[in-house]
Amino acid sequence: MDIAVNLVENYLRLNGYLTLSEFEVQRRVGRGQYKTVTDVDIMAVRFPGDLFMGDPHTEREAELLLIEDPALELADVTIDVVIGEVKQGQAELNVNIKDHSVLHTMLHRIEWLYGVPLDDVIQGLQRKTIHTAPSCGRGDIRTRLVAFGRSPTVDTNTISLSHVVRTMIDFMESHEAALKPIQFKEPAPAMLRLLMKVGFSVEKDL
Repeated sequence: MDIAVNLVENYLRLNGYLTLSEFEVQRRVGRGQYKTVTDVDIMAVRFPGDLFMGDPHTEREAELLLIEDPALELADVTIDVVIGEVKQGQAELNVNIKDHSVLHTMLHRIEWLYGVPLDDVIQGLQRKTIHTAPSCGRGDIRTRLVAFGRSPTVDTNTISLSHVVRTMIDFMESHEAALKPIQFKEPAPAMLRLLMKVGFSVEKDL
């Protein structure tokens, strides 16, 4: 797996997202013939609610381990769906990520979450790269296309990798006691953890 994709995937997981990474989307172009349209670097879904370390039978028994990164602009009663492009260079979306077949391939896996037809969601993403609609239950569901990479700004549709690194390091420092027994086996967080242990620090944008 690309190290930048691994970094972003772990950042989203620490923020409470369920993730799918490096998914190849294919289109049927004829009888028995297929072609690859694009590779979707990351898809993530976050349901509302707090995250805890361990099994908290009471609030006093567990330490809250939610990053609560304001850059993600999460809402209390909104499901957040991210379809992301991860670049080690400039943060930008691949034009093929807006292809109807690509968006349909990814979103039909969670179609049951939407209280509106999936085509409405896809058309909304093609127009504005973000779409909010009622979910099938309580609250809303926000779906957005997000570019991860080099960027001087962080907003709803763009998150810089330098922000991801700083946020993960801040999280590791804030919860040192709880995370100390954990062996990080994923390459990106394991490297960040190692750099912290040997005394490195992040002081400026990467």
